Amino acid sequence: MKKSYFFALIFQQKRVLKSGIFYDTIKSVIQGVETEMEQEFLLEMNGIDKRFLGVHALKGVNLNLKRGEVLALVGENGAGKSTLMKVLTGIHQPDGGSMTFEGKPYSVRNIRESLELGIGMIHQELNMMNHLTVAQNIFIGRESMVADFWINDGAMIKKARELFDYIGINIDPTVKLGSLTVGKQQMVEIAKAVSHNTKLLILDEPTAALTQSEIEELFKIMGDLKAKGIGMIYISHRMDEIKRISDRVTVMRDGEYVGTEDTDKLTKDQIIQMMIGRVVYEDPKQKSNVADDAEVVLEVKNLCSGNTIKNVSFKLRKGEILGFSGLMGAGRTEVARAVFGADPFDAGEIFIKGQRVHIKTPADAVRHGIGYLSEDRKRYGLMLIKSVAENTALASLDRYIKYGFISDRKMKNEARDMNAKLRTKTPSMDQLLKNLSGGNQQKVIIARWLIKNSDILIFDEPTRGIDVGAKSEIYALMSELAAQGKSIIMISSELVEILRMSDRVLVMCEGRKTGELDISEANQENIMQLSTMREEVSYGKEIS
Repeated sequence: MKKSYFFALIFQQKRVLKSGIFYDTIKSVIQGVETEMEQEFLLEMNGIDKRFLGVHALKGVNLNLKRGEVLALVGENGAGKSTLMKVLTGIHQPDGGSMTFEGKPYSVRNIRESLELGIGMIHQELNMMNHLTVAQNIFIGRESMVADFWINDGAMIKKARELFDYIGINIDPTVKLGSLTVGKQQMVEIAKAVSHNTKLLILDEPTAALTQSEIEELFKIMGDLKAKGIGMIYISHRMDEIKRISDRVTVMRDGEYVGTEDTDKLTKDQIIQMMIGRVVYEDPKQKSNVADDAEVVLEVKNLCSGNTIKNVSFKLRKGEILGFSGLMGAGRTEVARAVFGADPFDAGEIFIKGQRVHIKTPADAVRHGIGYLSEDRKRYGLMLIKSVAENTALASLDRYIKYGFISDRKMKNEARDMNAKLRTKTPSMDQLLKNLSGGNQQKVIIARWLIKNSDILIFDEPTRGIDVGAKSEIYALMSELAAQGKSIIMISSELVEILRMSDRVLVMCEGRKTGELDISEANQENIMQLSTMREEVSYGKEIS
């Protein structure tokens, strides 16, 4: 019962009742209001079960959320988090269990129905129209109209400004959405969800592509929404953020509910152990595993490309993991793409095992034994609507062609053998890649280059968007490959990752190499110092 109804009822009763019955009525209504206000949970999901073609994705999962609470939902990729949220938003129908929302039985058939009831979701990959204005994106499908014929942009702009004031967002609603940063676009999406009178907001890896300042702004907005009584489910693999922003943590593993606990009662290590069922250690590497006289398999001399790569030189030795560190915009990915032939460069030389090579295209790089795992695997590394086998064999199709036809059997067998070695979790080689978790998608790309027998591997943000358990498996795999004599360039924005995996660390800032450190002397402080060693263009000198 709403408060407004409560007061209306009092007004009516005053007109007709003068006896003790009136006060009994008031007492009854007050008790009803208090019951609603004190209701413990906004959302309850009990014993949720879901199967897909023989795969038991959810096995009696429980989840509950209080009003004005941030609940962190964590688990390895493939733990069932996304499936559970799809059940909640009506994309999937549960095979068992029950749900209540605001104390009432809850069952929806699609996203529209869940949105109408006050449940919105902000996806990791934003889905908005870049060519439309901010206001048009917020009210798309719900446009303000003039005489049912013309869209009233002015009215939508006014409503957008009112909405931004309510949430605490400073964005011009008249600008094109595509002109905004990813962080600002995400805030627009949050505003769009709130405009539907959202009572429960799901945020799926909301900080994956945000800068630190944008993360701070997001957390402020979440704090404001929390104060307004909006409950939030926060899906993330970032333990520091979970500890900071959430009130409670719900853990899933292998489609099952592990437990829920107050965040302040758990350490990061305890959360990780609940997620994966084992202890994961992230101690930094103490010394290099590579001999000083190890063979140089790749040498880059004086690489230049516009303002993005400025006279970069480095060597990569056999069996070495060379970490590339630096802040966003440092030029690390640009160097990797130039070496792989994905982007042209203006000047410089590339040597493979002492021999100068001319790499103009990725095909040239592949011929010279270089494999590349892109930071944007879905855009540049994978064919999501193709099978695991097809993605694994992509760089080696020529070896499966006989008399003009691809030997499907041979391709699947080799893909199966390599993915088995990497412990890729997939029901079969025919499984579409889009159905695999992020960590397993990464393994498929690695399997691709191992089948090709690439000696030089460039891993650009190899653990971005994957959980701590999958991270540990990728780390173990990289170490194993290096021990086998493979040479790896690892680009990472996570200093903990750089310090854990690298034999040497190359640091860049604004397109320049600012330093090179043996892992024995590398730490977060000196890496950050080199990462911020900018060049003062006007005076032609470096400043720190």
